[in-house]
Amino acid sequence: MLSKSEFAPRLIAWQRSHGRHDLPWQNTRDPYRIWLAEIMLQQTQVAGVIPYYHRFRARFPDLAALANAPLDVVMAYWSGLGYYARARHLQRCAQSIVREFSGIFPCDVKTLAALPGIGRSTASAIAAFAFGARQSILDGNVKRVLTRLFGIEGFPGAPRVENVLWTLAESLLPVLVENQEENIKTMRAYTQGLMDLGALGCTRARPNCAQCPFQNACVAFATGRVRELPEARPKKMKPVRRTLMLILRSGDAVLLKRRASKGIWGGLWSLPEAVNEAELLACAARFGAFGPFTPLAAVRHAFTHFQLIIEPRMAMLPACGYAGNCLAGEKQAWVPLRDLHQYGLPAPVRRLLTQ
Repeated sequence: MLSKSEFAPRLIAWQRSHGRHDLPWQNTRDPYRIWLAEIMLQQTQVAGVIPYYHRFRARFPDLAALANAPLDVVMAYWSGLGYYARARHLQRCAQSIVREFSGIFPCDVKTLAALPGIGRSTASAIAAFAFGARQSILDGNVKRVLTRLFGIEGFPGAPRVENVLWTLAESLLPVLVENQEENIKTMRAYTQGLMDLGALGCTRARPNCAQCPFQNACVAFATGRVRELPEARPKKMKPVRRTLMLILRSGDAVLLKRRASKGIWGGLWSLPEAVNEAELLACAARFGAFGPFTPLAAVRHAFTHFQLIIEPRMAMLPACGYAGNCLAGEKQAWVPLRDLHQYGLPAPVRRLLTQ
């Protein structure tokens, strides 16, 4: 059984020798860059985040740039990363820090956690990386490492199990010294080590136990339960929802509608939707399109709690047909296909339109 006092020194030594050291948000104490990466890494793997991170930072190099940008521009640069509420919260958080803290990131974990879209674990990561705060994190990778290493039963997302894991995570933190520079180095290596161990070695599907610094003390390895822990979420059939989407074209332009700020794809631009053909016909008729529609191949998109099946229908107007109907305002717009990259679109809608 691993002594808790051994955990941090062994993890830090492993991270310094075998962990990741060249990610674009590492080797900095800039809380803006650290925060941006931590939000993007929620629900998204590192390889998928890196190109978005570079592009986003180039367009929004600091808090003020992000806080003052039009939401449409923010959503366009986030488009494709998914979980779009993160982008809305990101801008709200930037605006809060500019307004309430004169553009300076607070270093207190409780203050950070109360900001839009951050939460306890992300606040701890920002505080540890930027300020050397002695705070524990508990993202998905860390839950998997601790669950296996200490043989924690139950689904890690269940409140009871999560509370056990938080208590355990806090008990494993390294001992700090009076030298602040050393403490920052220690907390950065420790926190990054937790992330790296889960991402590089103690992975969900094919864990590399042979290279794990804790193999000789891992309960899951010793009892042959590496593939059983952590326990999966109790299975529940995902309901299937269907929607019709209208691709209404006029020459090189397509009609887009802005979605409501709440709900799935909140605030993004999408295609007109209908629950049945009659409703879709009525929608198209308002723009002078009366069918027949061309059915396109259905698109399936998985959300956390349900499956969405999109059934696209395409209709054409004359090339100049939309000019008199372009009462766009904030909620609808005719957009040339070449300009779609300027709009925040849900991934399946972008796929439909690029095809």
